[in-house]
Amino acid sequence: MAKQVAIVVLLVLGLVNSSYAGTSVGYYTGKCGSKDVESIIKGIVQARFSYDPDIIAFLLRLLFHDAMGNKKTDGSLLLKGPNSEQTAVPNFTVKGYDLIDTIKEALEQECPGVVSCTDIMVAATRDAVLLAGGIYFDVPLGRYDGKVGLASNVVLPPPDISVANAIAYYGEVGFTDLETIVLLGGHTVGVTHCNVIKDRLYNYKGTQLPDPALNAFYVFFLGNIICQNNDEMFVFLDSPDSVRTVDNSYYQMLLQGKGILPIDNAIAFDPSTASYVQDLANNNDYFLNIFAKVLVKMSLVGVLDEYEGEIRQQCWKTN
Repeated sequence: MAKQVAIVVLLVLGLVNSSYAGTSVGYYTGKCGSKDVESIIKGIVQARFSYDPDIIAFLLRLLFHDAMGNKKTDGSLLLKGPNSEQTAVPNFTVKGYDLIDTIKEALEQECPGVVSCTDIMVAATRDAVLLAGGIYFDVPLGRYDGKVGLASNVVLPPPDISVANAIAYYGEVGFTDLETIVLLGGHTVGVTHCNVIKDRLYNYKGTQLPDPALNAFYVFFLGNIICQNNDEMFVFLDSPDSVRTVDNSYYQMLLQGKGILPIDNAIAFDPSTASYVQDLANNNDYFLNIFAKVLVKMSLVGVLDEYEGEIRQQCWKTN
């Protein structure tokens, strides 16, 4: 508990640095013989991205669900099992596990038992963000993998969470109001399913009408073409021509009334957050720089040390 309080205090003050819980930038330098661990990770991510650009969405969601699902960035979501975090309802459609396993296998051949699965997930996400149009940023490494991953421990905010509750939820681990809005910017490469938003299209709050806050063209397009009689159809959370690019177009969509999830739409018009959305929509560099910092901050939530965790030999099971 003391450790969790400490990280919250550091996050709130903006003082999290590269030495928390033994992590540091360049942590693996010299720890894998002559091999560069981060270069190996980057190469495998690049190869995957070249034919599967959707991997950026998979990795961002994987990292988010791992870090925020149990308020620990410990790779617990990577564990398989009948009661694992993967079986929790919010994690049913999380993907990207196979890439983490591929990278782990490559690193185990070079330096067995050295690189944690959690660090692989964090570094791979950073590399994918860069490939998808984001900026390069250093990530502190040196995390250990969790030994427990239970579905009962997973608590994630629903898509219809209120703005106030979203700010409170992320504030518990030290995110400011602005950082919360930037974290939601991960939806720039996100998708959802029609069944998640069908009430907004057909029966908003029991009115038998669409949500009046949703752009009228989007209501027609989604309700009559994309989602009609197909609850499992994918819906992009950003503009279709930008959905594989990490940029600020998500916020521009929100200002047009095209926020797909209720929380997306709400942050654009809530008095407490509307100015943040406007600023982010107006300046892509501003968004990209804060987004990088927010991802680093999230990757340090609940980090385990060598006494609390382990370096898994295989990412899908504990040692």
